[in-house]
Amino acid sequence: MNATTGSARRPKVAIIGAGFGGLGMAVMLDRAGFTDFTVFERAGDIGGVWRENTYPGAACDVPSPLYSYSFAPNPTWSRRYSEQPDILDYLRRTAKDAGVLDRVRLNTEVTGAEFDEETGRWRIETGDGETVEADVLIPAVGQLSRPAMPDIPGAGTFTGEIFHSARWRHDVDLSGKRVAVIGTGASAIQFVPRIQPEVAHLTVFQRSAPYVIPKPDRAYREWHHRLFRALPVTQLAGRLGVWTSGEFLTMALTSAQPLGKIVELLFRTQLRLQVPDARLRARLIPDYRAGCKRVLFSTEWFPALTKSNVDVVTDRITGITPDGVRTGAAEHAADVIIYGTGFKATEFLAPMRIRGAGGRELAGEWAGGAHAYLGISVPGFPNMFLIYGPNTNLGGNSIIYMMEHQCRYVLQILEQIAAGRASVVDVRREVAESFDAEVQRRLSRSVWSGCQSWYRDESGRISTNWPGLVWEYHRRTAKPDLTAYRNLAPTTAS
Repeated sequence: MNATTGSARRPKVAIIGAGFGGLGMAVMLDRAGFTDFTVFERAGDIGGVWRENTYPGAACDVPSPLYSYSFAPNPTWSRRYSEQPDILDYLRRTAKDAGVLDRVRLNTEVTGAEFDEETGRWRIETGDGETVEADVLIPAVGQLSRPAMPDIPGAGTFTGEIFHSARWRHDVDLSGKRVAVIGTGASAIQFVPRIQPEVAHLTVFQRSAPYVIPKPDRAYREWHHRLFRALPVTQLAGRLGVWTSGEFLTMALTSAQPLGKIVELLFRTQLRLQVPDARLRARLIPDYRAGCKRVLFSTEWFPALTKSNVDVVTDRITGITPDGVRTGAAEHAADVIIYGTGFKATEFLAPMRIRGAGGRELAGEWAGGAHAYLGISVPGFPNMFLIYGPNTNLGGNSIIYMMEHQCRYVLQILEQIAAGRASVVDVRREVAESFDAEVQRRLSRSVWSGCQSWYRDESGRISTNWPGLVWEYHRRTAKPDLTAYRNLAPTTAS
């Protein structure tokens, strides 16, 4: 990177989103002495998906020793796989202890941002009409922030209550109600077992059966907490063990797919032990290879489906009526409909309108599918760095680990700017295109290319997942390759 003239200074940074990614970036900036930053959060509290998803049984499917910041270990997790209240409390406590909460602007939605080539700065627009300028823009809105609402004919005619699991209606009493659940993804397998005992009848509409393998959960006792406090290395060892297991699962999905047979064996063993009815078992067997869609973890899902008040319907939904859900000529009565239909994972940064150099729209740059160099930098959008951007999601490990390395990568570039060795950096288009071609080539050989899932956009492009091990991502983001970027100078002094 060619040095620019002018005095060195610490850039002003705007972060969008106060979830794990945005708060992690804020803590790292503050610790490194970059204090001129603001985190914009559209909601009234921090927490991201762990603030939004409050459905019964909401929990993480990555053990907490790894699903947490490496710089903020928590010796008091209540469970190995923590539930939503514990995770949200951890985020709040970590941000408070780091002293970054006063830099978070709540109830402030960013609607758009435009790069000004004359000043080399970003102009950020908020929902209340305010314009804020910053040298660096860091969107950290994640991939699982916008619920996917299915377009089912007649939904507007339903006379009962209808809502998405990510917008759970706690004011709706399900006791004694006939409940229809549409979707059998990661959220549904958690809330269905929790609501099954209280409802009169539960109809689960399954479009495709998921691979569900045992979840080795356990409650941590006080002696665990004392041990983790007295000997932090024990919790670190647990973190390493989970990380290593995740790498093996990732290999089963990418470079060593025969290992996927282990996942299938675990699934079939649990299914046979927990579902004695052969006809029901047949409906719960996926018609795709293990890992093509997200592998789920639960020991409660199959037992819940065997209860006398539960029906699993695999016929295609043709519409919603005032009184329930229709499949062909059959109508399934319901008082409440709950969508467990996931998120719009491939619509990165929507609905924000982002304009880069020359007024180029990010939506136009991504017309053929979202892409970014290392999932972080998009050509033509100088000094914009994504956290949890395209092709950084994982099928078998902790996304917090990935986001930490993205934050460290961005921090190193900001240190170059602060030292006066750069001013405005833009990833070279040929570098970004070469990287994207490599990623897509490798993904085409992965198990994810074998079926339609939320990993793929409408064109079939896999724009969400990383094609290799997290160790590889660690290595490739350990130190920025500064030759991959052009160093631009603004037309006028800022």
